[in-house]
This record gives sequence, structure tokens and C-alpha cells, in this order.
Amino acid sequence: MTGNKKKYDLIVVGAGHAGCEAALAAARMGCRVLLMAIDLDKVAAMPCSPSIGGMAKGQLVKEVDALGGEMARVTDQTAIQYRTLNTKKGPAVHSSRTQNDKARYHMIMKGVVERQPNLDLKQALVERLVVEGKRVAGVEDQTGFGYAADVVILATGTFLSGLVHVGFKSYQAGRAGEFAAYSLPVQLQALGLQLGRMKTGTPPRLKKASIDFTAFDLQTGDAQPTPFSYFTQAIPMRQLPSYIGFTNPRAHRVMQTNLKRSALYGGMIKGVSARYCPAFEDKMVRFPDKDRHQVILEPEGVHTDEIYASGLGNSMPLEIQLEFVRSVKGLEEAEIMRPAYAIEYDYVNPVQLKQTLETQLIDGLFLAGQINGTSGYEEAAAQGLWAGINAACKIQARPPFILDRSQAYMAVLVDDLVTRGTNEPYRMFTSRAEYRLMLREDNADLRLMEAGHEYGLIDSDTLTDMQARREQIAREIKRVKQTVIKPDPAVNAHLTARGTPPIKSGVYLDQLLKRAQLSYDTVKTLAAESREVPDRVAKQVEIEIKYEGYIQRQLQQIERFKHMERIKIPAGFDFKAVHGLSNELKEKLSAVRPASLGQASRIDGITPAALSVLMITLRADDAKSLRKRVDGD
Repeated sequence: MTGNKKKYDLIVVGAGHAGCEAALAAARMGCRVLLMAIDLDKVAAMPCSPSIGGMAKGQLVKEVDALGGEMARVTDQTAIQYRTLNTKKGPAVHSSRTQNDKARYHMIMKGVVERQPNLDLKQALVERLVVEGKRVAGVEDQTGFGYAADVVILATGTFLSGLVHVGFKSYQAGRAGEFAAYSLPVQLQALGLQLGRMKTGTPPRLKKASIDFTAFDLQTGDAQPTPFSYFTQAIPMRQLPSYIGFTNPRAHRVMQTNLKRSALYGGMIKGVSARYCPAFEDKMVRFPDKDRHQVILEPEGVHTDEIYASGLGNSMPLEIQLEFVRSVKGLEEAEIMRPAYAIEYDYVNPVQLKQTLETQLIDGLFLAGQINGTSGYEEAAAQGLWAGINAACKIQARPPFILDRSQAYMAVLVDDLVTRGTNEPYRMFTSRAEYRLMLREDNADLRLMEAGHEYGLIDSDTLTDMQARREQIAREIKRVKQTVIKPDPAVNAHLTARGTPPIKSGVYLDQLLKRAQLSYDTVKTLAAESREVPDRVAKQVEIEIKYEGYIQRQLQQIERFKHMERIKIPAGFDFKAVHGLSNELKEKLSAVRPASLGQASRIDGITPAALSVLMITLRADDAKSLRKRVDGD
């Protein structure tokens, strides 16, 4: 093997959202990093929806930002529409979402990567890992040229054995128009990793001038957009609307009549589809009684005529796609600029990973993004940051970066993957986070910036600013709880005008704030000495007081959860030697290798009785170990 003379600490294979975050994090932590992409013109591409965030996904982006990642910053530089979702519900499920100029997103992120010290960006198709014994030592590209490194992160997206389907026509590609990687998954399987097959897809792109937008409802963004990143001072892009419409029985007949001509139902596709973002053929089969489905037309950028037709994804032949699209009101004359397609690809069963996202079989090999069975740019970015920090920690002989489920959505994501695995594309939802009231978008900085600073990704000034804000929040909560509002005509008129009963005796200000009809802004003026505080402080004060009872209850649940997490399982523990466990549970525990009793409790099929047996065995082993140490002394 001809090799590059330059030795890297870390090589990242794949420059999508996972790969960029991984490479940037490791480089910023002082590692010498090589980031390899099949096509440098597709760095941080948006091959599907031109958007960032959404329900639960917005929380992931905020967490990446709070830890020092890049996605939120680039999002703000490229966003053409901001919307906050779930605003009629409680703050635990509020989620930010943007429409983005996809070409600008790619260019901005590529520029960030190119300018990052310690980071080289190169175009190459990686064909093979260099493995010495059970340890990774670098990679080799399609020309046979090698690059040496002690750690490799695979962030390969949909490129492993990628196969694109349009009707019964199939061709090898990682995405439409791009090469796929076929040698690498064969090697991964030969090394002992268990691979599976998944399927995703993308809807057609339509020519803007061919659409009758008057047949659709206008959907504008937030009147006062809130930036995604804590570091954004201004939003530079012109804001654009989207358009909402619906399919109809005629469109459904086109799909139902031609169902067997789709790749999905014609037997071409073997991979598992996403339940939560189904192709239109799937909608016809799963929801046969629905007479319409939503269609959202979203601009792909400021300087392009391409419109992303969300909701019309399918794997039909092009002539059927055209008939289907033109059966939708407002799209009768629509021109398809890029057809919809389905894509199958290989993924690695993530139960074969440690909590750091390093493989259990090959030392120094980490996996991040869709290779772990996830879907979505945001899930990929979160895993990339997680893997990048942990890879740098391994290189620098530092303790690993591991958060638990009570600390971050990204910890829920990683824990779900490595503990339970997935046999379908995994998507983050607020319902997956049992402590979601504590894991809000609005407090990601308060939760995670100290960790980001510890790993060198958040600077001291930013940390000091966050800590000062936290202290200001605590002082204001204390003041509100100590302030008594006495009844007088002005106070009661103020309360009555807002639809809440007047008071007959003195009431602490926090008790008034807990009333559903009142907000921090409406009650602060009732105090004789009201205090002006920044909006971000006021928001935290209001949430902390309004939801105080629920927050206390969740804190108690978290303490019980942490008790289980504190009971550690030694790295070399022999689960097969535990008496009282079924063979099935022994196999599951041996495959996942949980790091704690808490993680073991979340493995599918683990019963309370099995946990008791495991705990007794661990205590017995601890007692034996203690006796040995005493005898040795």
C-alpha cells in the first residue's frame, strides 16, 4: 500500500452532517484530523428536506450548539423561514424548525471545515479500513492510496451498498448522481459486524414557474424569528413562505392503480422503510380510508426555482410520478425537475457499539449517523459531535464523554441505539425522552455549556455569560417568591382584565404567576419594585415557577434513575456465568454489554427478576473483590 507520509490522529470518512460535526469537534480539541468525502461539492448536503429542526430534532440542534457544534450557526446563516412548533402545548415540546437555502448551507459549512485549523479536507472514495489485529490503523481509497491514523470514524450516510430505485429501474448510488461504496460494507461484515438493510426516499422537486400557488394556502414563518444558535446576533437571509395543499381521490387512484409498479410494492426493495415518514405508496396501504394527505411546497433556496414537494415522496416510474403530481390541485401543469426516488443502503446494528459510539469489535473504530440506523440530519449531527468528542478523548487518553438520559436528548438517542438497537430508521421524538420537561430547547445552554467548555469547544467568555445568566435566573426566582402582592383596586382590575379572579388578601407573586392566564410580563408590574431582566432570563423564571411541581416530581424520578446508573457493571463481566438468567437474556446482555444496571434495565426483555439476579451477582463479585484486596494487604 502506497501511503500518505502525513500521520493523522483521526480520519473521518464521510462529510455529511455527522462527519462535519465529528471532524470539527476533534480538530477543535487539538487532534490532527482528515475528513474524506466522495464529492467535495456535496459536503453537508441536504439531499432530502431543505430544513433543519422540527419536533425533538430542534432540541438536538440546540444541544449540538450548546456543546460547541456547528449546525445551529450554519442554520442561522442560511435560514429562509423560522417556525416554532407546538407553541399551544407546554415548553417541554416546543421545537424550532427552519427552511434553509440548501446550496448556501453546503457552501457555508464547507467553508467552516476548510478554515478549521488541524483539519484537512480531501476528496476520495474509501474502499477499505486498515486493521491490524483488532485495532484500526487507517484507511485506503479506491486508488490504493493509504492514510494512517489511530482512530477512524465512519459517517457514511446512505452510501454503503447504496441502491437507488425509480420504479423497476435501479442503479448503484449513494444518492442520486453520486457514487456508492461497495467494498467497505463487505469488509465490515468480514470483520464480524452485523449489517442490515434500510430504505429511505425523497420526493420530487418541481419547477416553481409551473405551479399555481393560488391553489395552496400560504404558510409564513414566525413574525419575530428566534435564532437557532446562542451565538447568532442577526438573521441575514430574506424570509420566504411555504405553501400547504392536499392530495385528492384522483391522486390516490393513480397510486392505488399502479401500486405494483412502485419499487416498494413491486418487490424491488428489501430494506426496512421509515414508519414515521412513509412514501406515498405506504400511505395508500396504511391509511386506505383517508381521502386526502397534506402536501407542503417548500423553496429549496433563494436563487433556485426548485420546489421541494413534501408529502409526495414515492418510488414510481417517472411517467406515473408525473401523472400523480399533476392530479394534485395547483400542480396540473407542474414540471418535475428531479424525480422522486427510493434508496436502499446498509447499516450496522448499533448494539455492537459502546456508549462512546466506538465499536466493541474493532478498537479505535467509531460509527456515527445513518450507518447506525438513524434518519435525519439532526440525529446525524448529534452522533457526529458525540463520536468526535469521544474519539478525541481516546486519542488524548481522557475520560470518555458520556451524558445520561436525564441530561440531553442526544444521550437518549445514543442510549436507545446502543442498548436496544433498531430494525427501522430511528427518528427522535419528544416521547422518547422520559425527562423531556428538563430537556427543553430553552435550557440547552444551561444544561450543556459547561461540558462543552470542559472539552475545549466553548470559550471562557461564553461560559461566564451563561453562568451569570443562571445566577440571575436564581436571584429573580427568589425575588418573585419573596414578593407579596397586596389586594388593591389597581391590582384586582389588572387580574380581572386578564380573566383571572381578584385577590382578597396578600399573595406571593409566584402563586399569581402559576395561574394559567398570567405570564411573567403580566405579573411583574404588580410588584412595587419590578425589575427589568433579559428576555431569556424572564422565560426561564416563568417556566421554573409555572411548572415547579412537575419539575420537582421529575427531579425525584431522575434521582431514582441515577441510582440505577451508579451501579456499574465491570467491562469484562461474564454475563453467561450468571446463574438464574435465561439463555436468551445472557445472549442479549453479552451482545449489548451494558455499562450499568440502569442500562441493563432498558434492554428489551429484561425483567425485574433478572435485574435482581444481576444485582445480587454484582454485589457478590464486589464482596469477593474486597476480600481479595483485604487478604492481599
